[in-house]
Amino acid sequence: MPTSTNNQATSFRGVRTSKFRHVYGQAMRKERCYENVPITRSAHDSNCCAVNPKFIAVVTETAGGGSFVVIPLEKTGRLDFTTGRVVGHSGPVLDVKWNPFNDNVIASCSEDATIKIWYIPDNGLNANLKDWLVDLHGHRRRVAYLEWHPTAENILASAGLDHLIIIWNISHGEAVTVIDSHHDVIYSMSFNREGNLLATTCKDKKLRILDPRSGKTVSEGSCHVGSRATKVLYLGDSGQLFTTGFSRNSNREYALWSQQNLNEPLRRETIDSSSGVLFPFYDHDTRMIYVAGKGDGNIRFFEVVSESPWIHYLGQFLSGFPQRGLGFMPKRGCDTSQCEVYRFYKLHITRNVCEPISMIVPRKSDSFQADLYPDTVAPTPAMSAEEWISGKNKPPVLLSMRSGLKVTYKPVRLEHVDKKLSLSERNNEKKFAFIAQENIVDYRPLELRGNDLKAVKTTSNLGTKFLNSNNNLNTYNFWSTRSASQINLKTQPFSQKKEPLSPRTLKPLVPSFLSTEKDLHKMDTPKSELELRRAYMAQREELKVLKGHLILKDKRIKELEEELRVTRDPLSRDSSEC
Repeated sequence: MPTSTNNQATSFRGVRTSKFRHVYGQAMRKERCYENVPITRSAHDSNCCAVNPKFIAVVTETAGGGSFVVIPLEKTGRLDFTTGRVVGHSGPVLDVKWNPFNDNVIASCSEDATIKIWYIPDNGLNANLKDWLVDLHGHRRRVAYLEWHPTAENILASAGLDHLIIIWNISHGEAVTVIDSHHDVIYSMSFNREGNLLATTCKDKKLRILDPRSGKTVSEGSCHVGSRATKVLYLGDSGQLFTTGFSRNSNREYALWSQQNLNEPLRRETIDSSSGVLFPFYDHDTRMIYVAGKGDGNIRFFEVVSESPWIHYLGQFLSGFPQRGLGFMPKRGCDTSQCEVYRFYKLHITRNVCEPISMIVPRKSDSFQADLYPDTVAPTPAMSAEEWISGKNKPPVLLSMRSGLKVTYKPVRLEHVDKKLSLSERNNEKKFAFIAQENIVDYRPLELRGNDLKAVKTTSNLGTKFLNSNNNLNTYNFWSTRSASQINLKTQPFSQKKEPLSPRTLKPLVPSFLSTEKDLHKMDTPKSELELRRAYMAQREELKVLKGHLILKDKRIKELEEELRVTRDPLSRDSSEC
């Protein structure tokens, strides 16, 4: 018996302990899928899908130009064919990426060699969206891939078929760095956790690590020797890189590298002999890597450890439907009550369906599993674009998932006058609040009004509103760049005005931060076609509102005239009888 016990202990000596050994994938039911989505049929090697806790964006097939559809996450089921799309590109859209610090802003790139930044309202699109926030021009050929900076706000990287990588500051709409270290087509790029290094793979079979600020090559080495596309992924702050590609015999393989030495991988393993490009995904919180192939029906997952053999195979999710691309949900959008550690959104090739797939760790307890959910990346930037450009590095801001809430960031709007992203406070509603107040017009002769306080208030209100309307039309920059809470007009309350308005009291309303009336003419004027377009759109909306209120005023005048006529008729009859 002791011998048997020793043999049993010996047989279990090679079993590795891991809390992710039993991870499994679970596809959502049909009612929780997105159907009738016209998924693109492009052969471009991108995910064609981007997800955040508010929306899912899918690149769509169109007859002319390029477009993608944005669907609120809760609107599952069959997609209406009249659903609005984002249709501003003149060529097919190749990649889309949500801003990690703003769930309402998305970037897209296209074959028309442009990058556009879009703002999506909270309730989604009711009609086709053509007006972009920022239009970036710098590439000479089509733009293939996009990547947001992980910690700095408003920093975006783009890779084009002109062999260039451009780092953009979208708040100013200008390029920070142009990297020309590549001599062939760029296949992929990935920031490390702090965003001070950028890894790329190229058709010249080289793996490079670049400094995104200076554009210099930090290190490079030979990657996969196969002729098909290779992909790279930075594994957080571990200093390791994970790549997928093809061997000399066209077998699919993966490799793990240390950023200190790109001459030899830490590990290289063959996966299979299929021909689809492999896309890697990494979850820094669980240190799990997911690998999915284009045209495959399965998703493999691995666990990364800090010692040899570095990577352990865990299992795979099997499906009979091949995938065209995959989007993934940020960790803050996962369901902690179901022990969901990752969620994919699978685009089917044979059907126009987007199917959510949850990766779940089986647990018996319903309580929060702190070991599965350490503090994750928050939708809050660690620093501004200017700080990052100046050379600062900061780790990402973290948040706790114990509450179980799907945390989203407050929407922002891009104001083109300041060229800064400022918090949206519904300026238009507050801007026209003074117009919405109903006026009671006094048509009595002046000698009959006397010192009636009510008449003084009415007259004052009319004069103030008239002048405010003129100021709104002439100084659109003032209204568009400052929220209502920042505006302090130098006017007294109506209750304190004891005398009627006179030409001396009818002075233009000047904000408190402008010293003289001349300062109104020193405001910024549109310096580009985009700013002029925004100014035109703002003034057009203001004119629409003013026109509507003018119609209401005319209607009110007619009603009062009718009341006056009815009142005068008995008086005239009485005087005639006398």
